[in-house]
Amino acid sequence: MSRDKRMDLLDDLQNLLEKQIVLAHQGNISDVEIVSKQAGRLVEEITQSGVVELDEFKKRRKQLRKLYEELCLAVTAQKADLTEKLSRVRKGKKTVKIYRKNV
Repeated sequence: MSRDKRMDLLDDLQNLLEKQIVLAHQGNISDVEIVSKQAGRLVEEITQSGVVELDEFKKRRKQLRKLYEELCLAVTAQKADLTEKLSRVRKGKKTVKIYRKNV
């Protein structure tokens, strides 16, 4: 595999991470999961291609790590938001059940 092709793999991974971050901020978790699978396959290809041994990878690793951390934060924030909403739904269901018993 040519050096340019291996660097293109890194660019593709960066683009997928950026796309996941946008989707996570939009609350589109199902699409984050789909893109995550694509990124996983790409990571396997990057590992097999030997990109991790290139000096350029060492430079890009910091940038990719930062994007990954940002993605983790965005997903965690969405999880917290969904947990809060689910809690409100459960409380609402309990209130409706109590109300029905008393009517």
